Amino acid sequence: MKVDKALVSHLLAALFVVIGLAGSHAAAPYFLNAGLFALSGTITNALAIHMLFERVPGLYGSGVVVIYFEEIKIAIREVIMEQFFSGQALAGVMSSGDSGLAASLSQRLTSVVDDMNFDKAFDSLTDAIMTSSMGSMLGLVGGVKALDSLREPFAERMRSYLKTYLTSEEFQALLKKQAELDDPNALSEMVERLVDARLAELTPQQVKSIVQTMMRRHLGWLVVWGGVFGGLLGLLVAALRDSFLF
Repeated sequence: MKVDKALVSHLLAALFVVIGLAGSHAAAPYFLNAGLFALSGTITNALAIHMLFERVPGLYGSGVVVIYFEEIKIAIREVIMEQFFSGQALAGVMSSGDSGLAASLSQRLTSVVDDMNFDKAFDSLTDAIMTSSMGSMLGLVGGVKALDSLREPFAERMRSYLKTYLTSEEFQALLKKQAELDDPNALSEMVERLVDARLAELTPQQVKSIVQTMMRRHLGWLVVWGGVFGGLLGLLVAALRDSFLF
């Protein structure tokens, strides 16, 4: 059973608040302070993560991934065309002497996906996030470094998406139709048009779905650490108050 780290963090913080409010022992104020600060930390970070993907009425800059989906699509296209849809790469396949060009091309492209570098596409995504109004909020919980932990999961998500498309009947049929071409540049142009048409079909919601599940799962740790550091800060405030510094 998969544990929702964010939900557990919210519940633990709320439990501390309840213990602090209901208790009459000497430690009650410490529980209350730790719980309140932890709860504010978990809620704030959970809201920040939610705002990356969803438009929240009245909150400017929310829905960053959806707002900047065109930039993300362009970055994905550049990665695809530069790394294995170039005329040189296609020429290598065509000169292999394989009678089944369409099958050979599809197989080789699918295998190359495993070695693709998606750093440019990921950097485009993080730049869009950090230059938005959400950047300052994420800066409080690690900023770019916090997002960098998502680099490899993002790449795996993109590889899975591309492999699914490269093995689809639609892609196979189009390759088969163009298999008689002897000019790798002509074939490259055909594939480029195919990629452009495919990306043009992507809606903001589809782009969001490509990264949402992956990012929510890994960014859940921001909620956990928001609760931990918030709780520690609450304990510190309570200790300082008892020391008559306030």
